Amino acid sequence: MQSAPTPPSAPSRRALLTGLGLAAAAPLALGVTSRAVPLNPPEQSAQVGRTVLLRGASLVLTMDPAVGSGPLGAIENADVLMQNGTIAAVGTALQAPRGAWVVDASGKLAMPGFVDTHTHLWQAVIRGGCTDRDLFGWFQGCTDPQRGRLTSAALHSFVRLAALDAVQSGVTTLVDWVDIFSYDLVESYVRALAGTGVRFTYAMFPPKPDAVLVTKVKKELVDPVALGSFQVATHAARAVQDLNRAHWEAAQDMGVMLNSHVLERPEQRPDDPIGVLADIGALGPRLLINHAIHLTDAEIAAVAEHDVRAAHCPLSNMRLASGIMRLSEFRRRGVKVGLGLDGGTNDSSDFHALMKTAIGLQRARATDAGVFPQVHDVLRMATLGGAEALGIADRVGSLTPGKRADLVVIDPAALNFAPRFDWVGQIVFNGRPENIDAVFVEGRALKLGGRLVEVDTDRVVREAEAAATRLRATA
Repeated sequence: MQSAPTPPSAPSRRALLTGLGLAAAAPLALGVTSRAVPLNPPEQSAQVGRTVLLRGASLVLTMDPAVGSGPLGAIENADVLMQNGTIAAVGTALQAPRGAWVVDASGKLAMPGFVDTHTHLWQAVIRGGCTDRDLFGWFQGCTDPQRGRLTSAALHSFVRLAALDAVQSGVTTLVDWVDIFSYDLVESYVRALAGTGVRFTYAMFPPKPDAVLVTKVKKELVDPVALGSFQVATHAARAVQDLNRAHWEAAQDMGVMLNSHVLERPEQRPDDPIGVLADIGALGPRLLINHAIHLTDAEIAAVAEHDVRAAHCPLSNMRLASGIMRLSEFRRRGVKVGLGLDGGTNDSSDFHALMKTAIGLQRARATDAGVFPQVHDVLRMATLGGAEALGIADRVGSLTPGKRADLVVIDPAALNFAPRFDWVGQIVFNGRPENIDAVFVEGRALKLGGRLVEVDTDRVVREAEAAATRLRATA
């Protein structure tokens, strides 16, 4: 789900790409504006590069069959050793290195963090809005009016709120498709993201040929952030095909992915987005398409043939009455698909609900409980599958030694989760964000004991509420 783009004048490749050789400016100064909440872990600054041993998890789902058993690489009563931001070892009775911080995970479950392949964090300002409208009514009544009133301070508050909500829900990697254009707003956006400690991709939609802005955002704001990466966002349609081509050429020159919304609603069929993306030469593994609900058999075949990646957003698609992705057909043809929360039309960042909905919608459509995805399929889509879709599976998505130490610890000792019957199924069907006991990104604890580390959540909420009140007053 995105904001409806205004068709711009036809750009030239030269106009968009002029200035791609600009030198990177000084690194972005980062900072957390909220006070620390004492949780008795090591200070965050001391955690960077620290050795952490997660001790005695009752069940570890590594997502790597070569490390554990079955399709999810499961190991019972196991430890996870994190060193210098990477997974050093996974196994039973690991020796704690000298000086290691040992975290007791007994009775708990550990697995890779969730990978959100598609979101719009700034839309936290309109949570719960336009509940009786479809995609186009959402544009008209919610996104377009609010986006035009954003200030740097307000935007920072909303993005920080939504990003921290994602982190506390177990998201360790996210892709944010952003159609906010002025440099000061983009700077505020990236600062808010970077300050949360989440691994992120800033997918920037340039509404016109503005290579200076695109280059400046990537090189000055995103590249200096160790956990940040960049994509060029677009909205493929015949009416803006020249802009789509310029976006694709910019993405190629920068060596990044192109990220496009595709056929979210049947009314978008005349846009012929797959045809446009084919005509400009973008079909391939460096293309991520979002929603992809109303594709024909031939279009799905073309996507599969060219190894195009896809983001499935079942909660948003359900809320906006957009339809149900033909997930089984994508899987049959081998398309790499991850899951996406999709910002404001998700209303929260509950990845457990997202997984459950991804299963439930397919079963309701097929009236068949055996249809893809099953529990192990959707858990993989939420982690390693998302990483594969983004082309970063060599770094994240599984607890494979050598990969980055992005993981979550789940506490099943809760009224909504207990008693133990089938823990793997219960992660999907019983789990909620409050069961996420700990979150680590690059081996750094962002959540411990069920609470965000060094974040005054009351202040984050107060500042977002105040910013929303000020925006409403300007309406």
